[in-house]
Amino acid sequence: MAEQRFRSEPLEAALAAQDVAAVAFALRHDIVIVPKLVTVRPKDQQVRVFGREGTDKRILLLFSSVDAYTAMVPDEKVRQVMVYDAARLEEFIAAHLDVLEQVFFDIAGPNTMQAEPADLLAALRA
Repeated sequence: MAEQRFRSEPLEAALAAQDVAAVAFALRHDIVIVPKLVTVRPKDQQVRVFGREGTDKRILLLFSSVDAYTAMVPDEKVRQVMVYDAARLEEFIAAHLDVLEQVFFDIAGPNTMQAEPADLLAALRA
């Protein structure tokens, strides 16, 4: 059985360089860490999205590593993630494009980037 990776070095490097094309390439050819909604049924595979108060729009947060996610939620006792490839990420964004208003990468820094969901979807399909 292959070892499960919880880090994308190509995505980390692309974010550090603030290189939009390299971020798109990394997402198409490597993995991305997606927060998992913690539920009572461990087999539930729901993406944890975030919202602003008073709106039905959601923000998708993606991470280059589990460590980058942990930096955002250091006080949470239970942190769960999923590893997505390009096809899975594309499927999720396409299915929820009408409610996603923004996508942020490694939001706790130091190399945060953001993207419009439609632009990210187009980059995944390129």
